Amino acid sequence: MSEITLIRHGQANSAARDEASYDKLSPLGQQQAQWLGAHLRDCKDHYARIYCGTLTRHLETAQAMGFAPEAIIRDPRLNEMEYFSLAQAMEAQHALPIPTEREAFVAHLPQVFSAWEAGRIDTPPESWHDFERRTEAALTEIAAGSGSALVVTSGGLISMVMRRCLGLDVAATARMTLAIMNTSMHRLHNIGGQHAPVLFNAVPHLDTPDRQYARTHL
Repeated sequence: MSEITLIRHGQANSAARDEASYDKLSPLGQQQAQWLGAHLRDCKDHYARIYCGTLTRHLETAQAMGFAPEAIIRDPRLNEMEYFSLAQAMEAQHALPIPTEREAFVAHLPQVFSAWEAGRIDTPPESWHDFERRTEAALTEIAAGSGSALVVTSGGLISMVMRRCLGLDVAATARMTLAIMNTSMHRLHNIGGQHAPVLFNAVPHLDTPDRQYARTHL
């Protein structure tokens, strides 16, 4: 069972209100990824395999970190849930307004997760359980490979991985999703035949005072 390091993508287009518009890195997101790549090289960290989802922000992050496109294995199972689509469905079906500021988003996401997991959103892009199953299938396959793996993905998928590892309920999974920073690192080790998190939400490349402004969640 290989060691897996999960990376959340750099800051995307935080002003977007739909999936397509969100799916590109901001200039700050590019810089965050470049700093992370330099940090990993300085630490002489080596990864036998590099994975990312098929979303633009995933590939842009991996490339800004310094990985060549031909070295990256792209897997759609590592893509984020379609949060904007779910939010639009919640507004249409349950009159829950789509937030326009961070404070409202913090309250909004747990409500969406709760309704989604309980099956109270009609015709979602995918069910909660399908998202959970594809996450588990992708991580199981990556874990079975040889050598350590680095996976560039999204916050929702990382929180679903942590839910599986730690047995989190839906509310805790939502809180974890909200906590995950852009370009943060999360590492899983094999402990007793199962993956366990030994690193969560680490941003050592943003620790210096002149970079702390770049610790973003959205």
